[in-house]
Amino acid sequence: MANIVVFGSQWGDEGKGKIVDMLAEKASAIVRFQGGNNAGHTLVVDGEKCILHLIPSGVLHPGKKCLIGNGVVLDPKVFCEEIDKLAERGLDVSPGRMMISKKTQVIMPYHCVMDSARESTKSDKKKIGTTGRGIGPCYEDKMHRCGIRAADFQNKDLLREKIGKALEEKNVLLKHLYGMEPLDADAVFDEVLPYAERLVPYLGDVSTEIQKINRKGGMVLFEGAQGTHLDIDHGTYPFVTSSNTVTANAATGSGSSPRDLDRIIAIVKAYTTRVGGGPFPTELFDEVGNYLQENGGEFGATTGRRRRCGWLDLVVLRESVRLNGPTELAITKLDVLSGLKELKICTGYKYQDQIIEYPPQEQNGMAYVEPVYETLPGWDEDITAAKSWDDLPLNARKYLERIQELTGVTVGFVSVGPDREQTF
Repeated sequence: MANIVVFGSQWGDEGKGKIVDMLAEKASAIVRFQGGNNAGHTLVVDGEKCILHLIPSGVLHPGKKCLIGNGVVLDPKVFCEEIDKLAERGLDVSPGRMMISKKTQVIMPYHCVMDSARESTKSDKKKIGTTGRGIGPCYEDKMHRCGIRAADFQNKDLLREKIGKALEEKNVLLKHLYGMEPLDADAVFDEVLPYAERLVPYLGDVSTEIQKINRKGGMVLFEGAQGTHLDIDHGTYPFVTSSNTVTANAATGSGSSPRDLDRIIAIVKAYTTRVGGGPFPTELFDEVGNYLQENGGEFGATTGRRRRCGWLDLVVLRESVRLNGPTELAITKLDVLSGLKELKICTGYKYQDQIIEYPPQEQNGMAYVEPVYETLPGWDEDITAAKSWDDLPLNARKYLERIQELTGVTVGFVSVGPDREQTF
């Protein structure tokens, strides 16, 4: 059975969790391959909302393996809180069903302190909109080769030693650069130890587990966080996340071969949103922007921050197609556009007196582009009960057909409401 990768094609918040939840029904395992608890996936099943930050979205389907890959940065406290909440709902969150790669990097309390300290010293224009959850500093330690990996939780002496070593440098920065009190290594160790002891039974070899499932003919569903244009290399740098969000990282972040990635599904919100700082060429500051925000319930699942809203940006989407090679598109929140008399699609940018089809690669270049729009007629009909292509109004179908034409990728899924059943 072919493995599937699901990725966000914009700036995150496209509705990946819902599509993963739907596809998980046929999967043997769902693996999260990058990011941390700075992302949130909101699922609505039978009118009941469930927000996940670390555990793969397929957890709501009984019997499905949920794996956390080596590309993730894991906050042990958040993980424990999340499994406790899921257990209260009667879900199986035992180590027999869930596994964390021993290679997964662990977010420590000092990572969160460093994250908040850095952001607080920046001017408003230079803030990147970090959630302050220690994601960036944890990835830094990984690259600096001084990070704490989940396997270290099996050895208390090694864990204490590595905490002390990490704080030698961080305490100098906290005291002399940020004017804060140094952190005590023993206190950090004591804070983390209870969570470490709870996590040890969940540790395992995720790479081998994926291989076993595939050899038995099972399908693995790979789930990322954020969106392509928050990718550390290919996003709107420096207003990006700290990891690679593109499809290629599904292999690296899970310990799989790229040859194991068969279907690639791009999740595309029917309009565009963004949380935090950074350029957003199609952002709307008028009544339409407010309409999208209110009608779409555009608040961050993790931070609760109001999402910035704008027209669908095909320049952004075209770049995502180039970087990720999707086999199909999943259009979400199409119902939010109902009631608008006309719709606009950004088909290009005017930049330095030229029309370009892809984002400029200079730092913050997208802050200086002018969107070129194409206007399409809207529709008034309520589409939340649509079960097939033929149930959609003519203008809604034309809107989707135009997206297909401009991307060269077929629309394979359409979501017309928040509930699990409102997708065809």
